[in-house]
This record gives sequence, structure tokens and C-alpha cells, in this order.
Amino acid sequence: MEAKWAEEEGEQMKTAAVYCRVSTEEQEREGTSLQTQLEACLNYCGDKGYEVAHHFSEVFSGLSLERPRLNELRELVRAGEIDVIVVYCLDRLGRDPTHGVILTQEMEKHNVTLEAVTETVDGSELGKLISYIRGFASKLEAEKIRERTMRGKKARALAGRLPSGTGRRLYGYDYVTGKGIGEGVRYVREDEAKWVRQMYTWLVDEGLTINGITRRLRGLGVATPSGGQFWIRQTVYRMLTNPAYVGKTYAFTREYVDPKRRRSPNSKRKKTGVVLRPRDEWVEISNATPAIIDENLFEAAQTILKRNKELASRNAKRPYLLSGYIFCARCGRRYQGYVKKWKDGGKRHEQRYYRCGGSQTIVTPTPCDNRELNGPAVEAAVWTQIESILSQPEVVLAEIETRRQKTGDVGAIERRLATVEAKLKYRSKEWERIHRAFYVTGDEERFRSDVAEFKEQGKALENEKGELQRRLTASRELSVDMKAIEDVCEVLTKNLGSLGIEEKRLALEALQARVSVDGSHVSLEGAIPIPDRPIESTSTISPTRRWP
Repeated sequence: MEAKWAEEEGEQMKTAAVYCRVSTEEQEREGTSLQTQLEACLNYCGDKGYEVAHHFSEVFSGLSLERPRLNELRELVRAGEIDVIVVYCLDRLGRDPTHGVILTQEMEKHNVTLEAVTETVDGSELGKLISYIRGFASKLEAEKIRERTMRGKKARALAGRLPSGTGRRLYGYDYVTGKGIGEGVRYVREDEAKWVRQMYTWLVDEGLTINGITRRLRGLGVATPSGGQFWIRQTVYRMLTNPAYVGKTYAFTREYVDPKRRRSPNSKRKKTGVVLRPRDEWVEISNATPAIIDENLFEAAQTILKRNKELASRNAKRPYLLSGYIFCARCGRRYQGYVKKWKDGGKRHEQRYYRCGGSQTIVTPTPCDNRELNGPAVEAAVWTQIESILSQPEVVLAEIETRRQKTGDVGAIERRLATVEAKLKYRSKEWERIHRAFYVTGDEERFRSDVAEFKEQGKALENEKGELQRRLTASRELSVDMKAIEDVCEVLTKNLGSLGIEEKRLALEALQARVSVDGSHVSLEGAIPIPDRPIESTSTISPTRRWP
């Protein structure tokens, strides 16, 4: 780093980085806005003669150490590119005292000092202890704020007003903000409400399906809830099943949890998974949403939707052997069976086909372009390979047993996983014990050692949990019913050429078969020993002729 000198002082100028943070946008109104913090920090650096090389601002909870802009700042510290970090006050850097210890150690290791505009940062051992205790108090205050916020939301719901997170904006209504009389509730928006009524009428009186209603809304150019033009069937379905349209509004119907898979690791919200709460935990908000639909009409709509769903699954005109077992390798959706009809020389023809569920415009404005497959051709090709596998049942069973032994017994894995999860669940008590010991002894070195060991144990437990979950999934996939496979093999060898579709589907289920389609490549996969080769050539699976 090139040395820079202050002309008046005659000494090396320090390179500073400014960090500003608020937890919510509402803090903009409380005098601790990002702009206010930044201006105060820049003025402080100017008075001190620091050169501000970087400044970071973000809206993020101080209880989390994983913050995008803070991570960038820590990279600068580790790279040795700054001499001092300036914050408005210490709780802007974080509200968790343990995080404060981690950041302080990191800065000390790389000879970076921490300074605050509104308070003095004491680097002595006593100062660190006081800072830690203040950080702990700040964390408790943050937890109290969260608890008060939740109590406020529940009180607001019981008072007949919609709390945040209840889907205040609902198609067919306007929402009026505030806490006064007539505020915090929805009002009918007639230009949208008329289309809600129309949807229910089309369903109940005209007998339109959800797809039919979706296409009609598009054809009429009706604006979607987001203001676009492309209605999707899921939106229509939610509107046809939402009890708010008959004046019944509920809060706290769901809670957010850590998702099984995270699309964006830098997302501000860490708990993006949603689970439905038990029905007795819901809170009804009286008179918050005026009814648009008559309750009898709503119940009639629910009856029709339920009946249509039952008929759709029960009354398939033609059997599809691979239904539920064939998937698109490009978009991940299931392939669906349908009948293609065409005329050739004045003669009508029809044939069963499979196509990707995402190939239809009713599903998405950018349909999947994966190929369609001739039904009888792909079924015959798959079944030929299944027959070749089942003709040697002893090989199949031996391979499954070998794989099962490698992954371990399901029961033993489940028991160990339960033990690990219990240890993770009760780690908070160990955390409290470490804090109590620190408060009593004031031994910061022992505290840091205990914290490091605690985190190392936690990391080891999380790694073991992940590995056990992987092994459990693999073991369950291999936990096929050996007797079922033997029975299928026996039926197959005795009745070759006369098996019905139900017997064949039982074989697919017993072998946990999965057909994957990626353009011209069609493969058979699963938790069974299947040769890793394409099922058949392109010409065998699907005719080259392009039908209308």
C-alpha cells in the first residue's frame, strides 16, 4: 500500500473504511438513517485526517454476522488494505456480543483499529469486557424489540386491523394504512372486484375450468394483480380458494423456517421456507376485509374444484405406463400424457404422447422446448430394459444389498441423527453456561477459548448432521422391499407378454425407476443397478414426422 502523508502533520495518513447499518427501513425516520450515519462518519474522518478509501451501507439485522457489505469490509481487513474502521456507534457493527469478539479479534490480528463517532472505544481488557457486556445488553434489547413487535402485531389483529405480513394487498381491494378508525383494513376496489365475481361465476355457472378461466382473462386483457397481462393458473386457483373473499381474514397462519435449499446465499432473509401453523394458532381478524363473494357461491366453487380434481385423477381416458416416472432433465417438471390428433389423407388419427409439463403456455410465458415422446414407443423401450434387469433378480438383489451395506442401516443412522439433532437443540444451554462463567470470573482468555471450542463443536455437529442426512436418504432409496422385487420377477417370468399396465407399474415402483428426458437422450435411472446407457435411439423413441 502506497504511503500517503498529511502535509500539516508530517506523518503517515491512515486509510479508513466507514461502515453504516440499519435493521429496517423504518429506522430512517428515527434519526439513525444510513445517510445521517455516513455524513457523521465522514466528518469524523475529516477531523481526524483519515483518508476514506471505502464506505459501506446496508439494511440488515445486527444479530447476523453474515451480511454482504460487512463481508466485503472483512475481506479488506484480511487483505491489509485499511488501517481503521469507523462506525457511528458500536451497535451498528453488530448486536451480538460474540460477533463483537470475533470481529475484534480479526481486527487485532491485522492491526486494524475500530473507532466510533458517538463513543470512545476502549481497547484495554476492562474496556473489552465492558464492551462485551454492552453488546450482550444490546442483543437482549433486540430480542425484546422482536418480542414487542410480535405482541404488537397480535394486538393489532385482535383489534381488527391487518398486521404486516398478512398480505395486505389483495386483488379486489385497496388497503388503508394507519391505526385510527377506519384504518388498517381493506376496502373493496370495484374495478378489480368485478373480475373476482366474474371468475366465480365462470366456474360455478358456466362450468369453466381453471385453465379456461385463465385463458379467458388473458383474452380479455384483464390486468393481473401485479399489473401485467399474463395470468397463470396458480393465481386463479388461489383467488378461487381464498376465504378472504367471503370476509374471513386470518393472521399468523404460517411461519418462516430455514429452507431445505437456498437459492441466494446472500439473501437478507435467511428463513425463506414456509410451513403452515396448526389451525388453533390462527388469529381471525374481524371486519378487516369486506366480502366480495357470497358464502354459498364460495362453497359451491370449492365443491366444484374438489370434484374436478377427483375426476382429473380418476377418469384418464387412456393409460400411461410412465405417468409419474418420467421427468424433464431441463426444467425438472414431470412429463404428462396427452393425445395428439391429426388428419392424413382425410383420415383421422390419434396417438398417445408424453410432453414436458412446462411446455404449455398455460404454465409459463417461456415454455420448455424439450421434445415430445411417442407414448407407445418410449413405453416399449423402457419396458424392454426393465425386463432385461428383472430377468436376473439375483443380480439386482445382490447389488442392492451391497449398496445398502455401504450406506449403513437405516435404523442406526436415524438413531444417530436424532442424537446429533438433540445436541444441536440444547446447545443454547451450553452457550448460557459459557456466558455465566465469563460474568463470574471475568476471564476473557478462557471465554475466548470456550467460544472457539463451542463453535468448533457446533461446526462438527452440523457437518455430521449433513453427512447423516445424505446417508439416510441414500439408505432409504435402497430400502426397497426385497420380497416385492422377488414377486415382481416371478410374475414377469411366468407371464411374459401378458402383463397388464398395473403389474408393470408395480414393477416400476418396486425398482424406484425414473426416466429422464434431455432432447434426444432418454435414460432410465433409479436406486437400482441399471446400465448407464440411453434407452433407445432417437428414431425408436419418437417418429421423425412433425405433426400439426
